[in-house]
Amino acid sequence: MTVTTPAPARAIDNPARALVCRGCGSEFPLAPQHACWQCFGPLEVAYHPDALRSVTREQIAAGPPNLWRYAGLLPAGQDPATRVTLDPGLTPLVRADALAAEVGLRARLWVKDDSANPTHSFKDRVVSVALTAARAFGFTRVACASTGNLANSVAAHAARAGLPSVVFIPADLEPGKVVTTAVYGGDVVAVDGSYDDVNRLCGELVETDEFEDTAFVNVNVRPFYAEGSRTLGFEVAEQLGWRIPAQVVIPMASGELLTKVDKAFTELVAAGLVEPPDGGWRVFGAQAAGCNPIVAALHAGVDEIAPVKPTGIAKSLNIGDPAAGRYALAAVRRTGGWMEYVDDDEIRDGIRLLGRTTGIFAETAGGVTAAVLGKLVRTGRLDPDAETVVFNTGEGLKTIEAVSSLVGPTHRVAPSLRAAREAGLLGRA
Repeated sequence: MTVTTPAPARAIDNPARALVCRGCGSEFPLAPQHACWQCFGPLEVAYHPDALRSVTREQIAAGPPNLWRYAGLLPAGQDPATRVTLDPGLTPLVRADALAAEVGLRARLWVKDDSANPTHSFKDRVVSVALTAARAFGFTRVACASTGNLANSVAAHAARAGLPSVVFIPADLEPGKVVTTAVYGGDVVAVDGSYDDVNRLCGELVETDEFEDTAFVNVNVRPFYAEGSRTLGFEVAEQLGWRIPAQVVIPMASGELLTKVDKAFTELVAAGLVEPPDGGWRVFGAQAAGCNPIVAALHAGVDEIAPVKPTGIAKSLNIGDPAAGRYALAAVRRTGGWMEYVDDDEIRDGIRLLGRTTGIFAETAGGVTAAVLGKLVRTGRLDPDAETVVFNTGEGLKTIEAVSSLVGPTHRVAPSLRAAREAGLLGRA
């Protein structure tokens, strides 16, 4: 519950008006509720169109250098004193000419590098918004089900705010992500099962009396949590000089990040903050072969997502029953995009490709995205002459074991000029 930035020059009203079912369209008050009481479909935040249209580029530019510059477009945190936050956002948008050349793109290519956030993943965005909403609802403890990055962020936000936290993770999670969660001092519960098992347990816990004071960021306050991902879309447009790129490539776990970036672009156009690119924008999704249920549905031409048992090294994307999968399918189909998947060896190659061409060390999800980018170009799905942004959502130091056996010293020498020369470091011996 920390604030390091001054309040905006003028008061900002909350633009959110209701929770709306993505299935049947039923509306509900803004409250800690994630499922429709009519059809059990997922809920998302709907906004007053006039409120969104009242936000100006100048107002955003005058805001703080973090995601709260978009407070006029968010469902919580309009008053800086109410925020539970690490102040994430405004992460680098990196021009990636060498990567473009290697994969065969002729137009400008950018990497939106969200590993620069406080806990080194995009999850800081969603947690800041979710916990700010949770505080307004009166919750006194915070929790989540996580494949790693979300656990890091929830534990860190709770530590900063002085709140108790309890995070639930699969027991086989990467050691780096366990350490970077446990170091903040909250409870870390390792569950013998997959992420889907963990998520199911949290869905049961949230209904118990013992957890009635607990905000599970991706369960009972999920509609607010998901809206934080929109700030990635807002930032990309602002950093491009208030332009929307023609193509974006986004990693998919639940599929929600992809849907929210697309939603952000749609809202920016409707609010008059940007003009759409000629022909609109196209959205592309990326998954790993070990957990690709959304891609499989697209390739099969069906709407239903068949759950899978996740395998493979891209554990941050290992959600076998993706909650937003059908909505990700709809976004990709509506925009004329596509989805692809890559195997573990291609993921490792993608991590190294991104590293040597951009200086960005990505976790396995970033390796998925980089490798899928190349596959989309090779198969003709991605236009090589259209400006493209790819999203790196996490830091490679969290999943170092993915490439640790493949990289290391290129030379080993004794501490002498002769040894350096014999090793070829000073020319021929």
